[in-house]
Amino acid sequence: MVVEVESFFGVYMLYCTNPKFKGRIYIGFTVNPERRIGQHNAGRHRGGAKRTSGRGPWEMVLIIHGFPSDIAALRFEWAWQHPHSSRRLSHISRRSRKESSLQFHWRVVSNMLRVPPWSRLPLTARWLQQQYKMDFEPNLQPPLHVPIAFGSVRAKKQPQPNQSVEGVEEENGTERCLLCRRPVKSAEKLTCFHPSCGMTSHLICLAKHFLKTEPSHLLPVEGECPSCHHSVLWGSLICHKKGCYRDLEEIATSSSQNHWADELQI
Repeated sequence: MVVEVESFFGVYMLYCTNPKFKGRIYIGFTVNPERRIGQHNAGRHRGGAKRTSGRGPWEMVLIIHGFPSDIAALRFEWAWQHPHSSRRLSHISRRSRKESSLQFHWRVVSNMLRVPPWSRLPLTARWLQQQYKMDFEPNLQPPLHVPIAFGSVRAKKQPQPNQSVEGVEEENGTERCLLCRRPVKSAEKLTCFHPSCGMTSHLICLAKHFLKTEPSHLLPVEGECPSCHHSVLWGSLICHKKGCYRDLEEIATSSSQNHWADELQI
């Protein structure tokens, strides 16, 4: 089954299966993984990268997705490509002689998922090719809100918001923030996704509310809805705001299972 994800920003790892270059790794950024792997294997003249052109076939084996913006994903891509130049990854040792390129890049990304600001983003680590799957080392387990997934993923076109309805809401100003009691415009509104909850708030107000227990941070991971008091992850609220309801239906029916977390740029 192919999972469809809206507002897709991902950073992927390619593995070369060409006997002459077998085992080489390439790290890249994409908003459309299906199209991107086709470009890499078609060559530079069809949109592929210089480093992969003429060295295929390549397989996209792993992708990290859930970044809130292309900027956040591109910064992650650069750090994964250049771990020894990133001040956040100075603790990572260089590749050993016994370590394959695949193993080294997996070790790097395992560390990255545990380091701020990436450790607070609503990321998913997805193995696209089961035969290349590797497990996290016991001391490099990802945060609880970062799921490990398997199978193909596809970028889904995000539906356009109903601007006429949003305009009426903003003009009437009928909705008010539960926390500050001021009118809420559509662009800055967050709502709880639990069916029985009618909570509406400003994005900033709810972020501050969630961060009361973590005042040293700028980005919340999870918190308690001030209306229904369910524990919700920040990333789930952002997905709900963007119209990504697919995964949230399961969360709303099971208050014991959390999912995802976070928003904004690094």
